[in-house]
Amino acid sequence: MTVQATQATAARTKSTPSARGRGAGIEIKGLFKIFEGKAGEVVAIDGIDLSIKPGEFVCLVGPSGCGKSTLLRILARLETADAGTAIIDAGNAAVENAMVFQEASIFPWMSVATNVAFGLDTRGVPAVERDRRVDEALRLVGLTKFRNHYPHQLSGGMKQRAAIARAFVTDPAALLMDEPFAALDAQNRQILQDELLRIWEETGKTVVYVTHSIEEALMLGDRAVLMTAQPGRIKEIIDIPFPRPRNIYEVSATQEFARLKLRIWRILEEEVLRARKELEGL
Repeated sequence: MTVQATQATAARTKSTPSARGRGAGIEIKGLFKIFEGKAGEVVAIDGIDLSIKPGEFVCLVGPSGCGKSTLLRILARLETADAGTAIIDAGNAAVENAMVFQEASIFPWMSVATNVAFGLDTRGVPAVERDRRVDEALRLVGLTKFRNHYPHQLSGGMKQRAAIARAFVTDPAALLMDEPFAALDAQNRQILQDELLRIWEETGKTVVYVTHSIEEALMLGDRAVLMTAQPGRIKEIIDIPFPRPRNIYEVSATQEFARLKLRIWRILEEEVLRARKELEGL
């Protein structure tokens, strides 16, 4: 199996922020992945089918080991599936995607600006264009005043902002995020969730976001894709009804938020308990 990047010329709707046409559509069909473990083969992903519209914000939610990160890594071309296809369609544009990990993956010996420029430098982008795009990315994440700082001078939240800026600076068709705020304290996590929504509204990028948190999925996503415990399959897909632009503080205080949180937990509870029993060898 190869992850394919196709070019399609279909027109895109621009009436809402989640369909402005600046992101990629993603088509996943029959995706299957096996890893070799100490006790033999482990099926990580088992027959996943999923369509993601251009500019959509989709959250993958499920218990540990359900294949969320593996699915993301296949989309990022860091893993190869054993069967099926994952097609990223960026229209007439050259396909680019970028991945943001749980730990801020920025180089400690580089300044913030140099870290953000790294992907552009490796692509040979001319200096004038590189500097313009770095300035814009730093503005998006609120790090303009810290462009000459080094990672050891930054808080954890600021390091993640720098990692997000480095992802956005290459103008990716899809942004793949693997629990990017999980290591942060609750206050910084909520601030960055709000910042991410603002950036997403401004850029219209497609986002595929892995999280263990039901609350985070409800605050950020257009849809929550609920996955089973290993082997990873899609158990249910929930449309998230909260309007855009979305204020996460107001949304999280509503009765509808609490109702959906309970509904999703009840769907996932069996899978979470099954995963825990398997980890404990019961």
